This record gives sequence, C-alpha cells and structure tokens, in this order.
Amino acid sequence: MGTEQAANPLLATPIIPYLVIFAIFYFLLIKPQKDKQQQQKKMIEELKRNDKVVTAGGIHGVITHVKDKTVMMKIAENVKIEMDKEAISAVVK
Repeated sequence: MGTEQAANPLLATPIIPYLVIFAIFYFLLIKPQKDKQQQQKKMIEELKRNDKVVTAGGIHGVITHVKDKTVMMKIAENVKIEMDKEAISAVVK
C-alpha cells in the first residue's frame, strides 16, 4: 500500500479545497474590483462639458473643457483648474 501512495502523489493532495477557495476569492474580491474598474473607465470616457463632477480629493466642480487626458474644471467663480481625467471619481447627476 505504501508504494501506491508514493507512486501517485496527485491523489495524496486534495485539490478540490484549493479550487473552492480560489472560486470564493474570485467572486468576492477579483470580479467586483474588475467590474468597478470597467465602470470607472466607461465614466471617464463619457465625460463631457457641463458635467458636475467630484474628484478623488473631494473637490466639486463643473467641467468646462475636455482634452485627451485632462479636463478643465470650474470650481468657483473665475477659478478653473486642469486635472487628469483619472482624478475624477464620480459624476453628480
């Protein structure tokens, strides 16, 4: 009997618990994060003039001009700033 176990080590290590743990991690951690990244990318691609936005730093403003990688944003009367599109965390409806 001892020689059979040594000859086939794949049967000695249970692989199913590892697959179950990986599936749990995938559905609880990896997939939601991937979905959130896709939603963020879609939101950034759809930015347009006069959108009210909030930045990652908590600054609220209105987009006045959209460029390739940046946006011009009005945050107060006669105050405009230019920032990366990636810094926009949400569009306020």
